[in-house]
Amino acid sequence: MAFIKTRKKIVSSAIVSSLSVMAGQAMAQDDVTQLSTIQITAEADQGFKVDKSANAKFVAPLLDTPKSVSVISQQLIQDTQVTTLSDALRTVPGITLGAGEGGNPNGDRPFIRGYNSESSMYVDGVRSATSQNREMFAVEQVEVTKGSASAMGGAGTTGGSINMVSKLAKKGDSLEGSVAAGTDSYARITLDGNKDFGNGIAARVAVMGHQNEKAGQNDGAEYKRVGIAPSITFGLDTPTRATLSYYYLKSDDLPDSGIPYNNPFSNSNQPGRIPENGNGKPIDVKQGTYYGWRDRDFMKQENQIGTLKLEHDITPDITISNTAVFSNSKNDYVYTQPDDSKGNFITNGQVDGMVWRRANTRVTDTDAFTDQLSLAGKFNTGILTHRFNTGVEYSRQESDKGSYSVSALANGNCTGYTSGSCTPVHNPNAHDPWTGSITPTGVISTTTAETTSIYALDNIEITPKWLLDLGIRWDKFDSDVKYAQDSGSGATLIKAGTVFKTGDDFFNYQIGLTYKPTENGSIYASYATSANPVGVDAGDGSESMGTIGRGTDAEHAEAMNNLKPEEVQTWEIGTKWDLFNQRLNVTGAIFRTEKTNTRATDLNGFTNNIGETRVDGIELGLNGKITDKWAISAGYTYLDSELVDGGFTKVNDVYVANPNNGNQVQNVAKNSATLWTTYQVLPKLNIGVGAIAMDKVYGNADNTKYVPGYVRYDAMARYDVNKNVNVQLNVNNFTNERYFTKAYSSHYATEAEGANGVLAINFKY
Repeated sequence: MAFIKTRKKIVSSAIVSSLSVMAGQAMAQDDVTQLSTIQITAEADQGFKVDKSANAKFVAPLLDTPKSVSVISQQLIQDTQVTTLSDALRTVPGITLGAGEGGNPNGDRPFIRGYNSESSMYVDGVRSATSQNREMFAVEQVEVTKGSASAMGGAGTTGGSINMVSKLAKKGDSLEGSVAAGTDSYARITLDGNKDFGNGIAARVAVMGHQNEKAGQNDGAEYKRVGIAPSITFGLDTPTRATLSYYYLKSDDLPDSGIPYNNPFSNSNQPGRIPENGNGKPIDVKQGTYYGWRDRDFMKQENQIGTLKLEHDITPDITISNTAVFSNSKNDYVYTQPDDSKGNFITNGQVDGMVWRRANTRVTDTDAFTDQLSLAGKFNTGILTHRFNTGVEYSRQESDKGSYSVSALANGNCTGYTSGSCTPVHNPNAHDPWTGSITPTGVISTTTAETTSIYALDNIEITPKWLLDLGIRWDKFDSDVKYAQDSGSGATLIKAGTVFKTGDDFFNYQIGLTYKPTENGSIYASYATSANPVGVDAGDGSESMGTIGRGTDAEHAEAMNNLKPEEVQTWEIGTKWDLFNQRLNVTGAIFRTEKTNTRATDLNGFTNNIGETRVDGIELGLNGKITDKWAISAGYTYLDSELVDGGFTKVNDVYVANPNNGNQVQNVAKNSATLWTTYQVLPKLNIGVGAIAMDKVYGNADNTKYVPGYVRYDAMARYDVNKNVNVQLNVNNFTNERYFTKAYSSHYATEAEGANGVLAINFKY
């Protein structure tokens, strides 16, 4: 921790000086034509179609890889002006976003093909599983691998994984950036400078400042953040290379959790009120309703990543590399959950009730270290050509978790209250004065997770038409949680000083066979597995070890020790084609993912490995150029999900088979589709339009709470002032569609932003 802080100060000072030099030299040079032409051409050629993953564990081109992989390219990021990872992921069908509450920290929580992937996030191929809201200012592209992939990524990766590729030092001099302003107090500035010093040394820095209010709200959520990402590389174009990089992001937000569901509730403690039969959707209030408490709520996050990567080419075809990553992540917040659990409101027109502004709080501080040593390249054994990556990995993550004690200004029963902890359902007052107290509890628990892994990946060319893809990985995973304070109450009380431990080792595999009828096409079949052990998120996610089991601490510990990793299998058949002179990539796949050994309540009321879920699906994709002027990125995913076995539930003091068996899995949209297309109308004018469509999504396994389906439309126009400067206008959700991005299981759903516009001046030298 101290090392990271010290390094931050040293690197930041050096990079600010370098940035000034780069800016001055780029602007002052008489002959910028050569530099700008080289840089712009390289980026324009990529477009929406990406042929090879930046992750070295993809040993073959994507066309020859028997997996579904969606790449959000730099061009797509620039066209859509997305600024956060969650915004970027909306361009990929088959992904929904989950909400956090209480023990689930507030941060990116994507569900890929119906399975939680918050602990399956990677930066440059290294796991980055801490809970945070990720930014795009230092990201070249985002790669979404779909289907089980533990042979590549390790524990987790149930429905897939997300890898963010960083902007790192490279050859050539360049300076680019953007200054943007828009509706809802939107303001953003980014700068990305690269300086090639010669002799194989180059340095790069990306910086960002951002603020905006949530579109469609008055006096609602606000977002502010700053970031810097410097890097320096030694030995470019030589057999031995070293890259040192640092990433820093700090955010200070006024959060918005969303709108409460229209739930049924009991009125036994509220005489005269009529029982409500809710329809399960978010309540019918005007778009942009904000239940937050401006005097009380806040969300502060700070994330740092320091990386040292060493590479050496043993031969022109074999490279050994080692990547060491230190990271620290802080998540600190108090935010309002509009809680519907107190019989707060009636929506049948007779009574306009109150909603309880429950405080959700969290304080976490997570340190992590990962080291990856790999050997990669290609070689021949007789007539067989091998493209391979093999290596060992070690990681250790430690997370301190606490919260705040927040005093209440009224009791939980909102009847008759016009202020205090309650606010009117249809006309909430975000400016109520906060006169209560917010007191940190200190560290309640510390969770540690340690993983040691060995893996081997090999793509074998049997003949030019037949390829065999093999992978195997062994992981040893150990985790423990130590309680510094009492946690919970009643039957779920965990006493201070208690230590729970769990651990296991497991193998995962992948095998795929690819047939190439022509050089530009492939047909494949694949099978892959994943393992999801207890505590895979090391206490900084939604799979807290402290929530496993019931009863005494001894019974709790026994339940945890008896739990095995959840097991996942994915079968997939698909095809990929490069058309129109390799400019357009078309993909299609049929798949099944089964998760067995899932954690569910058994007949004794304990958590056990007895559950099962299944998702069958179809996926289609189209990325690239149809003509020289017409580019497109489109996709469609159909997911047929089922809770096959949800264990048991208690009814009248007797455990019976879960009545939710056969239901649709929560956080899964049956149909989802995305489209973004641009056309070069004039030599200097490019226009684009996009649409995102999604079916209803259930927030709970009962399938009684859900957010409706929707279609959202976006548009873009970009005018080139000259070869170095363009002006770009993005209008997002221009029909002002009211829809919801996250469905929490119990109380609320997160409303999306309304119509908004951003005008940016972009430059590139």
